[in-house]
Amino acid sequence: MDHSNDLRSQPSSGEITEGVNRREFLRLTVATTVATSALPQVWAAEMKGDVPYRKLGRTGEKVSAIGVGGFHIGNPPEDEGIRIIRTAIDRGINFMDNSWDYHDGDSEVRMGKALKNGYREKAFLMTKIDGRTKTSAAKQIDESLKRLQTDHVDLMQFHEIIRMEDPDRIFAEGGALEAMLEAKKAGKVRYIGFTGHKDPTIHLRMLEIAKKHQFLFDAVQMPLNVMDAHFRSFQKQVLPILLVEEVGVLGMKPLASGLILKSKTVTPVECLHYAMSLQTSTVITGMDKMEILEQALEAARTFKPMTETEMTALLHRTSEAASNGQYELFKTETRFDATAHNPQWLG
Repeated sequence: MDHSNDLRSQPSSGEITEGVNRREFLRLTVATTVATSALPQVWAAEMKGDVPYRKLGRTGEKVSAIGVGGFHIGNPPEDEGIRIIRTAIDRGINFMDNSWDYHDGDSEVRMGKALKNGYREKAFLMTKIDGRTKTSAAKQIDESLKRLQTDHVDLMQFHEIIRMEDPDRIFAEGGALEAMLEAKKAGKVRYIGFTGHKDPTIHLRMLEIAKKHQFLFDAVQMPLNVMDAHFRSFQKQVLPILLVEEVGVLGMKPLASGLILKSKTVTPVECLHYAMSLQTSTVITGMDKMEILEQALEAARTFKPMTETEMTALLHRTSEAASNGQYELFKTETRFDATAHNPQWLG
């Protein structure tokens, strides 16, 4: 997708569009204020280069407030992808995202090559698996480690929790959690999380099923952006729970691969600053060009938590464009659901 993310002049905030439900908008503003209230376990306590670092929930691990998205690393030529990863680490970004299925494993292969020569020790490495059974999950864990050329990852996540039955399969007898716990015991995995992009109610069910099994995730990944605040909002429904339970918050799709920019309501850096202001541990963003990496580094360097007034103005500006999810197609269409098109991955 075209990333045409060059910094452009800031759109005027304007007035609330006619037809916006003001009572609902006030409720959203209140929810945003709660989500952005100063929680010391999340806000940056230090900088590395120009990049703020934050704690990953209750783990105590410190991760960069901006993370390198693994899917986009598979888009450019391999040497360029490796260059982006190493430059990001050299400039202070340590959070590396990936997945067993990105580009048929090539994103992990590239990451493994990039993390040679001392870079692995500087990175907080995360990847994801799709397997829902113990057998399929165990196989994918080992394949990911081989591609990444490492004996362990810092965070392993259950990928694409996008169906209501996914939690049941993972926590069932002979389910994927058994493989994940065995991998953790063997030292292959340090922390465990899950991801999803479809609907906040599915995230809530995953958390509910986990609690019934007396299991608490270390991290949860979900879309957090200026459009999400208005439509099937993970920010409103899931984020407050994670903050209270001190689960690491991994924001993703801050620009929806550039799609949000097509609304012409917000700039790239505003998108990143908004997501960083939501008490995220890190905001994972796609970087398939050096100029996109530089844009993310600029957002990190200039970041200051947005005030309530600033966030309200930004929400006013994006409310109409966001109302039907047209800039968050991963919520409304299946083209982004890799496991739906490859059910054999689930096991």
